[in-house]
Amino acid sequence: MRTYLLLFVTGALLLAESVAGVHWTAPAGWKAGAQKPMRAATYAVPNAAGDSDPTECVIYFFGQGQGGSVQANIDRWKGQFSPPANAPTHTKTVNGLNVTTIDLSGTYAGMAGMGGAPGAPKPGYRMLGAIVENPGGNLFIKLAGPAKTIGANQAKFDQLLGSFGKDK
Repeated sequence: MRTYLLLFVTGALLLAESVAGVHWTAPAGWKAGAQKPMRAATYAVPNAAGDSDPTECVIYFFGQGQGGSVQANIDRWKGQFSPPANAPTHTKTVNGLNVTTIDLSGTYAGMAGMGGAPGAPKPGYRMLGAIVENPGGNLFIKLAGPAKTIGANQAKFDQLLGSFGKDK
Protein backbone atom coordinates (compact mmCIF):
# COMPACT_ATOMS: atom_id res chain seq x y z
CA MET A 1 0.00 0.00 0.00
CA ARG A 2 1.30 3.45 -0.80
CA THR A 3 0.26 6.64 0.87
CA TYR A 4 0.27 10.22 -0.33
CA LEU A 5 0.96 13.49 1.40
CA LEU A 6 0.48 16.78 -0.40
CA LEU A 7 3.05 19.44 0.45
CA PHE A 8 3.13 23.08 -0.52
CA VAL A 9 6.72 24.25 -0.83
CA THR A 10 7.50 27.77 -2.06
CA GLY A 11 4.18 27.92 -3.86
CA ALA A 12 4.54 24.56 -5.63
CA LEU A 13 2.45 21.49 -4.95
CA LEU A 14 4.64 18.43 -4.35
CA LEU A 15 3.49 14.86 -3.92
CA ALA A 16 5.15 12.80 -1.19
CA GLU A 17 4.67 9.05 -1.40
CA SER A 18 5.70 6.03 0.62
CA VAL A 19 5.92 2.26 0.47
CA ALA A 20 7.47 -0.37 2.77
CA GLY A 21 8.40 2.17 5.44
CA VAL A 22 10.19 4.55 3.04
CA HIS A 23 8.89 7.90 1.79
CA TRP A 24 9.99 10.29 -0.95
CA THR A 25 8.86 13.48 -2.65
CA ALA A 26 8.44 13.76 -6.41
CA PRO A 27 10.13 16.81 -7.95
CA ALA A 28 7.96 19.69 -9.11
CA GLY A 29 7.00 19.30 -12.76
CA TRP A 30 6.99 15.50 -12.73
CA LYS A 31 3.43 14.23 -13.09
CA ALA A 32 2.32 11.11 -11.21
CA GLY A 33 0.86 8.47 -13.50
CA ALA A 34 -1.67 5.71 -12.94
CA GLN A 35 -0.79 2.77 -10.72
CA LYS A 36 0.75 -0.17 -12.55
CA PRO A 37 1.78 -3.64 -11.39
CA MET A 38 5.15 -3.82 -9.57
CA ARG A 39 5.45 -0.02 -9.53
CA ALA A 40 5.26 2.05 -6.39
CA ALA A 41 5.15 5.16 -8.57
CA THR A 42 5.45 6.29 -12.18
CA TYR A 43 6.21 9.89 -13.12
CA ALA A 44 5.95 11.48 -16.56
CA VAL A 45 9.05 13.61 -17.05
CA PRO A 46 8.97 16.69 -19.32
CA ASN A 47 11.07 16.32 -22.47
CA ALA A 48 13.90 18.62 -23.41
CA ALA A 49 13.34 20.72 -26.54
CA GLY A 50 13.56 18.54 -29.64
CA ASP A 51 13.00 15.20 -27.86
CA SER A 52 9.73 13.42 -28.62
CA ASP A 53 10.01 9.96 -27.02
CA PRO A 54 8.07 9.81 -23.77
CA THR A 55 10.24 9.80 -20.68
CA GLU A 56 9.30 8.43 -17.30
CA CYS A 57 10.83 7.84 -13.91
CA VAL A 58 9.65 4.61 -12.33
CA ILE A 59 10.00 3.45 -8.73
CA TYR A 60 9.65 -0.32 -8.61
CA PHE A 61 8.80 -2.24 -5.45
CA PHE A 62 8.47 -6.04 -5.51
CA GLY A 63 8.12 -6.76 -1.79
CA GLN A 64 10.40 -7.67 1.08
CA GLY A 65 13.27 -9.89 -0.08
CA GLN A 66 12.10 -9.68 -3.71
CA GLY A 67 13.55 -8.06 -6.84
CA GLY A 68 17.06 -9.51 -6.70
CA SER A 69 20.31 -8.23 -5.28
CA VAL A 70 21.74 -4.78 -5.86
CA GLN A 71 24.47 -6.25 -8.11
CA ALA A 72 22.05 -8.40 -10.11
CA ASN A 73 19.94 -5.33 -10.90
CA ILE A 74 22.98 -3.23 -11.81
CA ASP A 75 24.16 -6.02 -14.14
CA ARG A 76 20.69 -6.28 -15.73
CA TRP A 77 20.56 -2.52 -16.28
CA LYS A 78 24.02 -2.57 -17.88
CA GLY A 79 22.82 -5.34 -20.18
CA GLN A 80 19.95 -3.15 -21.41
CA PHE A 81 22.51 -1.04 -23.29
CA SER A 82 24.31 -2.23 -26.40
CA PRO A 83 27.10 -2.95 -26.21
CA PRO A 84 26.69 -3.71 -22.49
CA ALA A 85 27.75 -0.62 -20.56
CA ASN A 86 30.70 -0.64 -18.19
CA ALA A 87 29.63 2.30 -16.02
CA PRO A 88 30.78 2.53 -12.40
CA THR A 89 28.36 2.46 -9.51
CA HIS A 90 28.40 4.75 -6.48
CA THR A 91 26.96 4.02 -3.07
CA LYS A 92 26.08 6.69 -0.53
CA THR A 93 23.90 7.01 2.55
CA VAL A 94 20.78 9.16 2.18
CA ASN A 95 18.80 9.81 5.35
CA GLY A 96 19.99 6.51 6.84
CA LEU A 97 19.39 4.43 3.68
CA ASN A 98 22.09 2.98 1.41
CA VAL A 99 21.55 4.17 -2.16
CA THR A 100 23.52 2.71 -5.08
CA THR A 101 23.45 4.69 -8.34
CA ILE A 102 24.53 4.16 -11.93
CA ASP A 103 24.54 6.41 -15.03
CA LEU A 104 24.32 4.58 -18.39
CA SER A 105 24.36 5.89 -21.95
CA GLY A 106 24.21 4.43 -25.46
CA THR A 107 21.76 2.33 -27.43
CA TYR A 108 18.98 1.26 -25.09
CA ALA A 109 17.11 -2.00 -25.62
CA GLY A 110 14.95 -1.58 -22.53
CA MET A 111 13.32 -4.35 -20.61
CA ALA A 112 12.00 -7.56 -22.11
CA GLY A 113 8.28 -7.44 -22.74
CA MET A 114 5.73 -10.15 -22.01
CA GLY A 115 7.13 -12.21 -24.91
CA GLY A 116 10.63 -12.07 -23.44
CA ALA A 117 12.18 -10.02 -26.25
CA PRO A 118 13.62 -6.56 -25.56
CA GLY A 119 12.09 -3.51 -27.20
CA ALA A 120 13.41 -1.88 -30.37
CA PRO A 121 16.90 -0.46 -29.87
CA LYS A 122 16.95 3.28 -29.15
CA PRO A 123 20.26 5.03 -29.87
CA GLY A 124 21.19 8.17 -27.95
CA TYR A 125 19.50 7.09 -24.72
CA ARG A 126 20.56 7.49 -21.13
CA MET A 127 19.41 5.92 -17.90
CA LEU A 128 19.91 7.08 -14.34
CA GLY A 129 19.30 4.18 -11.99
CA ALA A 130 19.26 3.86 -8.21
CA ILE A 131 18.56 1.16 -5.67
CA VAL A 132 17.39 2.23 -2.22
CA GLU A 133 18.14 -0.55 0.27
CA ASN A 134 15.44 -0.98 2.88
CA PRO A 135 14.66 -3.78 5.36
CA GLY A 136 11.01 -3.70 4.23
CA GLY A 137 12.07 -4.26 0.61
CA ASN A 138 14.39 -2.49 -1.80
CA LEU A 139 13.16 0.21 -4.15
CA PHE A 140 14.50 0.29 -7.71
CA ILE A 141 14.41 3.67 -9.49
CA LYS A 142 14.91 4.14 -13.23
CA LEU A 143 14.84 7.37 -15.23
CA ALA A 144 15.32 6.38 -18.87
CA GLY A 145 14.85 8.31 -22.10
CA PRO A 146 16.61 10.46 -24.68
CA ALA A 147 20.01 11.59 -23.36
CA LYS A 148 19.17 15.30 -23.69
CA THR A 149 15.97 14.92 -21.64
CA ILE A 150 17.74 12.87 -18.96
CA GLY A 151 20.50 15.48 -18.74
CA ALA A 152 17.91 18.24 -18.36
CA ASN A 153 16.29 16.29 -15.50
CA GLN A 154 19.40 15.00 -13.71
CA ALA A 155 19.16 17.61 -10.92
CA LYS A 156 15.53 16.60 -10.32
CA PHE A 157 16.54 12.92 -10.20
CA ASP A 158 19.18 13.83 -7.61
CA GLN A 159 16.51 15.81 -5.71
CA LEU A 160 14.24 12.75 -5.76
CA LEU A 161 17.02 10.52 -4.39
CA GLY A 162 17.80 13.07 -1.67
CA SER A 163 14.17 12.99 -0.51
CA PHE A 164 14.12 9.26 0.35
CA GLY A 165 13.87 8.57 4.05
CA LYS A 166 12.49 6.13 6.58
CA ASP A 167 8.93 6.65 7.77
CA LYS A 168 8.67 7.59 11.42
